[in-house]
Amino acid sequence: MNAPVQPDEGESVARHHRPPAPTPRLAFRQMTQDDLDDMAALLGDPDVMRHYPRPRTREEALAWIDWNQGLYRRQGYGLWLVTLRATGEFVGDCGLTPQEIEGVTELEVGYRVRADLQGHGYATEAAAACRDHARDVLHAKRLVAIIRPDNRPSQRVAEKIGLPFERDAISRSGLPVHIHATPL
Repeated sequence: MNAPVQPDEGESVARHHRPPAPTPRLAFRQMTQDDLDDMAALLGDPDVMRHYPRPRTREEALAWIDWNQGLYRRQGYGLWLVTLRATGEFVGDCGLTPQEIEGVTELEVGYRVRADLQGHGYATEAAAACRDHARDVLHAKRLVAIIRPDNRPSQRVAEKIGLPFERDAISRSGLPVHIHATPL
């Protein structure tokens, strides 16, 4: 079983606890409980969550924020809040998480964009920044995206950032998924 990515010996842990560098349009930061309204709206939106078992409640959105804060502390990364650089407007979340798939822990890039902002390339831009962060800051050797077979938009994002389809798999929850992956 692969271990989640850890900072290299001798490197400053603080370096690994920063979010990805901003892109031309997007900025990243750690989620806080002050983001609950935005995250609850995102995770509770049936359109955004159509490829998940169900939308999430406000309480589950708070648990999501808490889970990511724990990842920041333990791993130095997680899913970050994504905003428009020009206005600070909330876009969604995107980042890196350790995910177990068929008994192997992999570093996954995940992304969600507000329904009204989809189709503008934000998911691709954010996911590419997270891919670069995984490679250049975390020194990860491999990156995956775990995507439901019917989620073509997410599959296209993975392909655009250089994660081609690798194989079919079964998720920990027993659902069929596509694994998109690349060495970094």
